[in-house]
Amino acid sequence: MALVSDLGVEPVPLSDGCTEKRARLSADTATLSGNPLTQVRKGIMAVMVEIPRGTVREISPTPDPGGFEGLCRVLEKIEMHLPDGYRSEIVRGRITVSPWSKGKYRPVLVNLVRQLEPHTPEGHLADRSPLLFRFPDHSRSYGPDVHVSDEELTNIDSIHLPGEALSLVGELTSSSTADFDRLDKVEVYGKAGVQVYVLVDVLNSTVTVYSSPSETGYRRHTQVKFGDKVRVPAPFDFELDTSEWKA
Repeated sequence: MALVSDLGVEPVPLSDGCTEKRARLSADTATLSGNPLTQVRKGIMAVMVEIPRGTVREISPTPDPGGFEGLCRVLEKIEMHLPDGYRSEIVRGRITVSPWSKGKYRPVLVNLVRQLEPHTPEGHLADRSPLLFRFPDHSRSYGPDVHVSDEELTNIDSIHLPGEALSLVGELTSSSTADFDRLDKVEVYGKAGVQVYVLVDVLNSTVTVYSSPSETGYRRHTQVKFGDKVRVPAPFDFELDTSEWKA
């Protein structure tokens, strides 16, 4: 059993009253190998954990080599000990834990889902439940704020849902996830073939719709300010109205 606070952590203050803790899990706690993206050096794996100040959670991953699949197994163990309101993802070969969106942004997410629902492809469901979608070819596993996915493909007995089930994802930025949402996820969602990515940037009050995925990423994008309308292309094909959205 290893306490996050006992792993040689140096706290780094973040905004929103949070503290980023970079923990090094020793080989007797978690050892992953076989993939250069796992950041393993001499039996040490880098894990970034973001938790509220004063909160310490016990994380006890077992030795489990195996590259991306090993990371997925460690993530499952971490999920069992997360505080309410937090999610874990695999980003750039590291397990990251960050807070879900603040309550004041709930109206934006609810409104986005409501506008998507009449236009979802047949057999797909627009939702904002906390679900995890995996992209093994890119060593990533994301928990989007909003997702439209194939109901049949996601009806499985696992927390790791197939990324190919997604037809649209929506991410709402925060100060702690902005770089991931604007860079890493734009690239991976596009290369993985997710047809539409809606990036709601509350820090800049903009909405960017990415489309036409390819092996090199999205080929098209359109950006508007909050208050304007933006076209969500096929298979949705409608005007997204952001007039009620506030940062």
